Amino acid sequence: MAVNRVVPNLKSTSLPAAVEFYTRVVGMEVVMDLGWIVTLADPARPQVQLSLMTRDETGPVVPVASIEVDDVEACHRAAVAAGAEIVHGPTTEPWGVRRFFVRDPGGNVVNVLSHGENPPAHPTR
Repeated sequence: MAVNRVVPNLKSTSLPAAVEFYTRVVGMEVVMDLGWIVTLADPARPQVQLSLMTRDETGPVVPVASIEVDDVEACHRAAVAAGAEIVHGPTTEPWGVRRFFVRDPGGNVVNVLSHGENPPAHPTR
């Protein structure tokens, strides 16, 4: 099992204000906007990302981070075997990811995901 990327998720009460801040002050650009989550990236290094969320579309909480792995099922099995609390899923989402939420020993909820073989294009607004 390999980690492909880690993206911090910041809860926001106003996505427009948060997007304005991170684009204007930090120089990031919007690379995905689903209405409830906006992902921004550094234009020169698109792998450097930050997500802003008002809520999670199907999960019960806003996770503190999203960790993309190459095998979400293996990671889920490992989490269950370790006795970790599974907060949500696993589930296949309409936006092209298979994911689950797990609570770490410090109480942080993390979104662990893998992209499908043919994920949909990430829409922007």
